[in-house]
Amino acid sequence: MFSQKKFFRLKLICLVFLLIIFILNFSFSQTKEWVVYNANSKLPSDTISAIAIDKRGNIWIGSKRGLAKFDGINWTVYNTSNSGLPHNEVRTIVIDTLDNKWIGTWGGGLAKFDDINWTVYKKSNSGLPSDTIWRIILDNFGNKWIATASGGLAKFDGVNWTVYKTSNSGLPSNIVWSIAIDGQGNKWIGTVGGGLAKFDGVNWTVYNTSNSGLPWNTVSVIAIDRQGNKWIGTFSGGLAKFDGVNWTVYNTSNSGLPDNYVYEIVIDGQGNKWIGTLYGGLVKFDGVNWTVYNTSNSNLPYNSVYVISIDGQGNKWIGTLGGGLAKFDGVNWTVYNTSNSGLPDNYVRTIAIDAQGNKWIGTTNRGLAKFDGT
Repeated sequence: MFSQKKFFRLKLICLVFLLIIFILNFSFSQTKEWVVYNANSKLPSDTISAIAIDKRGNIWIGSKRGLAKFDGINWTVYNTSNSGLPHNEVRTIVIDTLDNKWIGTWGGGLAKFDDINWTVYKKSNSGLPSDTIWRIILDNFGNKWIATASGGLAKFDGVNWTVYKTSNSGLPSNIVWSIAIDGQGNKWIGTVGGGLAKFDGVNWTVYNTSNSGLPWNTVSVIAIDRQGNKWIGTFSGGLAKFDGVNWTVYNTSNSGLPDNYVYEIVIDGQGNKWIGTLYGGLVKFDGVNWTVYNTSNSNLPYNSVYVISIDGQGNKWIGTLGGGLAKFDGVNWTVYNTSNSGLPDNYVRTIAIDAQGNKWIGTTNRGLAKFDGT
């Protein structure tokens, strides 16, 4: 026979045990939770084009209808009506070492925001050569290199502007799509129709289909590996590797590259190139072997790969234009789409990973999603 005291103790132990199970289950469910921000939040638009994360962990989201800051609880929206943002269509966001936000817009020029003050640079009031900005990249000296869709390339050191166009420099086209900076500080500039240009700060060297091994004159993406090789993705001509002297071209005819339209190139810690294509899926290239992942031979959910991001554990997060998001650990695939997860849209445009490992996923039509991915 149990005494009342023993019975009470046993009951208490059972309650504690149940409480532990509840806490563990709650924690597990929370780590699997998707949080979606769209019309249920102050996100200004469901079309997300850029995500950046500042030193304090704030998420800065560029959308078709303005800029938003999200600290995990509170939203602050900036648009042309309530702030110094010069245009509501935000295309790119870069954050410098002083935590200034540099915001490139599609039609309104460039804005600098230090969390208090706005400074706007337009064609009409500065040396910015075009108000339509495609990309911004920072060099080691804090200079802003601004790729425009019609005005060439601009360098801004915070005071002085230097503009490079076809009329005053060796830049081969005024439509600049991609920029990368190598270990020596050389700028590698990919253009639409004009090929590739190298700029060392004084001299220009142009590479195109007529004078080099570059296979196509529209350069969509440039990545630089640890050996200084340039990996150049083109839009129709495949992929090229350039070591500064020799060109090696990879296309559907002479290699395992599955498609000649290259959207994305990311290089992992082992030096493998992960290449996203428009029609042929994803490919891994280790310098010798090609491994193709597509909807026929893998769990890749769609063959149009737009963005690739690698987390701290080496997992590849692959955003597709139509099939949702995929996580690939090198062996196993996990697919997230609108049917099986909290992902709000199967068209993924941008992925950012914060210091806690959360994935912030910007979609084309249905807003922003946060996933801790554990």
